[in-house]
Amino acid sequence: MDFGRLITAMVTPFDAEGAIDWETTGRLVDYLIDVQKSDSLVVSGTTGESPTLTETEKEQLFRFVVERAGGRARIIAGTGSNDTAHTIHLTKLAETTGVDGILLVTPYYNKPSQEGLYQHFKAVAQSTRLPVMLYNVPGRTGISMTAATTLRLAELPNVVATKDCASLEQLTEISSKAPAHFRVYSGDDSVTLPAIAVGAYGIVSVSSHIIGSKMKDMIDAYLNGDVRRAAQLHAECLPVFKGLFDYPSPAPVKYALALSGLPVGGLRLPLVALTDAEGEYLRQLV
Repeated sequence: MDFGRLITAMVTPFDAEGAIDWETTGRLVDYLIDVQKSDSLVVSGTTGESPTLTETEKEQLFRFVVERAGGRARIIAGTGSNDTAHTIHLTKLAETTGVDGILLVTPYYNKPSQEGLYQHFKAVAQSTRLPVMLYNVPGRTGISMTAATTLRLAELPNVVATKDCASLEQLTEISSKAPAHFRVYSGDDSVTLPAIAVGAYGIVSVSSHIIGSKMKDMIDAYLNGDVRRAAQLHAECLPVFKGLFDYPSPAPVKYALALSGLPVGGLRLPLVALTDAEGEYLRQLV
């Protein structure tokens, strides 16, 4: 399974009552694929506010985005949780919706051992026919999966990729030791270029909602040997990379989408919209 170089972790649009805005969701899918050049979309990931989406909403989102994308991009369903049995249940549900793969976050709050992490991911991977992308994000989950555990999981036949936000050093180690079929993605927009330079395959991005086309040009420039052009594009993108994470995500990217002419509504508590001062700061960047 090739998820491509640029994967967007898609926001979930809401209407004024806080329900999913399906019309806007459709326009967003088209925009991310056709304008921002996303190769794949993650649906119901962190950026999609997955903790506040119901199981029914997740299933509906998976089906809707698969149908709307119509094969123009791969669709990856966020089905991970801190309960292995529930993760398996949601993964089996996602299988019925036509998605191309699943994203499994490290179990949060429980703080399992490395062996616990391995057994969790192994159990879920063995329960599904879908390709699995691991997701290590210690800043949100309170637990970090080591490179050694990731590499051990990479030996499972349908564990095909990881999104790792631990460090550039860890990305380097995984990239240099992983099996040939296993793809390594950064989950930190600001190190997209450095990550690819040390062997990562691509990026699972939030900023690609706003500057995806430029990010794709940056990646292509580097892969085509034009390192100077890639570095120039990295420098141009860096203020946006930083600005979209100065406040709790996805509030900044939702604000930025509205500035770009594609308003996607507010957020569900406990997340809140940017203040006027925060919005003005972001306006100057994007």
